Amino acid sequence: MTKRYGERLAVDGVGFHIGAGECYGLLGPNGAGKTTTISMICGLLDSDGGGVRVEDEPVTVRSLRAKGRIGYVPQDIALYLDLGARENLRFFGRLYGLKGAALDERIDAVLAIVGLSDRADERIERYSGGMKRRANIAAGLLHRPALLVLDEPTVGVDPQSRHAILETVRSLADDGMAVLYTTHYMEEAERLCDRLGIIDEGRLIAEGTRRELVANVGQRDRIRIGVAGDAAALAAGCRAIDPELELVVVGDGGIEVLATAGRRLLAPIIQAAETAAIEITGIEVIEPDLEAVFLHLTGKALRD
Repeated sequence: MTKRYGERLAVDGVGFHIGAGECYGLLGPNGAGKTTTISMICGLLDSDGGGVRVEDEPVTVRSLRAKGRIGYVPQDIALYLDLGARENLRFFGRLYGLKGAALDERIDAVLAIVGLSDRADERIERYSGGMKRRANIAAGLLHRPALLVLDEPTVGVDPQSRHAILETVRSLADDGMAVLYTTHYMEEAERLCDRLGIIDEGRLIAEGTRRELVANVGQRDRIRIGVAGDAAALAAGCRAIDPELELVVVGDGGIEVLATAGRRLLAPIIQAAETAAIEITGIEVIEPDLEAVFLHLTGKALRD
C-alpha cells in the first residue's frame, strides 16, 4: 500500500498478510505511518497504490460488504457515554443489520467475551477506563468479523484491566479470528503477537516472529558477571574462551560482555574463574528483547 499527502510519502509500499487465528503486531514510533496504514486497512481511506483484501474481498472506502468483515476498535472510546453497554451494542448491531433474537443473543455473547455481563445496563460514563475499553472491543466483535483491528486498546487502563483485555484478544485469535494489534507497550507485543511488523518513516523495515527479528538484526546476549577479585584477569580469560566475545564493561565489581548464544559460555566462564582463583558472586544472561531490536532498527524507543 502507498499513500501520499502532497509531496510527502506517508506510506511507502507497506504490505503484510495476517492469517486466520493469528495475532499480528504492527509497531512503530509516532509518525511512522501506522495510523494511515490502519485507515487504509479498515476502508476509512483509499490508498494511492496497492490495496487491501479481506477474505479475498477488496477493501475500499466504498466497499461496504468488505468493510463488514472488519471489526475496528479505535483508540478513542467510540460509544455513547449516556447509554449502557447493552444499549450501545443494540444500536451498533442494528447498523450491521442484526435484529431480533439473533441480535440479543449476539449482545449477550460479546458481553460475556469481554466480561461485562453483570454491568451491561450501567451507563458507559460510569465505567472505569478499563471497562470502557472492553465495551469498545465488544462493539467491534458484534458482527463476527474475519479481521479485528485493535488500535492501542490498553491505553490508560490499570494492570488488571490490561490483563483482561490481553486475555480476551489472545482467546479471540486462538478461536480463529485474524487480529491486527498496535501498541506502545513492548511487553504486550512480546506476550500477545505471533508475528510482528516494524514500520518506520512509512516503510515496513522488518517482519517476523520475535525470534526471527532478534536473529535477523544480529542482537547478542549480554552476560553480567559479578566477581570478588581480579575482574581484569577474568576478562582476559573470557577473551581466550571466545575471540568474538565483546567486553563492554570491566570494573571493580565485575565484567559485562556481549556474546552470541551466551548460555553456552557459562560453564567455560565459571571454569576460567576457578582456574584464576576468582570468586564469582553472580552471573546473569540477558537475552535480547523486542525493545533492543526496535531501538536497533529505528533508533527510537517505541513510545517516542
